[in-house]
Amino acid sequence: MSTEDKTTTLTEAQKVRIERNRAKALALKQAKLVSHPYALAKKDTNAGEGTTSIIKVQGTKYIDSGGGFLIEQPVQASQNANSGDPAAGDNGPKVIHDTIAIPVQYEECLECGDAFVDSFLFDNFQHAVCDKCRDADGEHSLITRTEAKAEYLLKDCDFDKRDPPLRYISRKNPHNIRWGEMKLYLHLQVQKRAMEVWGSEEELMRQHENRVEKREVGKIRKYNKEMKQLRMEVRSSLYTKETKASHVHQYGEDTYNEDDDTYTHTCTTCSFTETYEKM
Repeated sequence: MSTEDKTTTLTEAQKVRIERNRAKALALKQAKLVSHPYALAKKDTNAGEGTTSIIKVQGTKYIDSGGGFLIEQPVQASQNANSGDPAAGDNGPKVIHDTIAIPVQYEECLECGDAFVDSFLFDNFQHAVCDKCRDADGEHSLITRTEAKAEYLLKDCDFDKRDPPLRYISRKNPHNIRWGEMKLYLHLQVQKRAMEVWGSEEELMRQHENRVEKREVGKIRKYNKEMKQLRMEVRSSLYTKETKASHVHQYGEDTYNEDDDTYTHTCTTCSFTETYEKM
């Protein structure tokens, strides 16, 4: 009698396990069908679109976008479901499409005072001037890095290391496309950075004058060196490196000086005179 009860109990447990495995298999099959919507359409053309495009995972419903990813959105029950009609859930849930309000930040133009969203100067240089007030050839002109260094006597660290680093845009070199790209800076910002480095326009002009003087002195030194080299080449018969570096005097006859009792002789090559005493 106990053996029959045990057999009956095991059979019921097996039925429960079989039912559980069957539910898992159906869920897996349904997931595969949803991941391949075209295959599902071929097999069951009469199935509702709302029931096949929604997947429920751990109480959260996802909508198949058909593009390879799932979209999670809040779900609102229909009026029939609220009224207690059990058949209302078969019609599919209603999805609430929430819209997100993106805040737009307006900037005030420094020239005209109008509000604007974006402009060339603000997007590239963070200079709040709208496109209508932009003076590309005058106040808001651009200058290359090389010209800025020559005109305002700035170094590379003044552009890149000093806070805040100056913003720039890159453009192809118009003289030769094979050369590196040009870095264009806003002229106003370069002038402001020069005032931060030198303190005033007078100091900047003084630095320019000092560099001009040094340049002139260098030119004079170079000119004198070239002229000296030219004289050495023209008068090579009288002035050579060998004569200047290693010269042996060849003295003529000795001349006696009675006043101080000394002797003097002169080199016949370079006219060097030497005075000495004889023991």
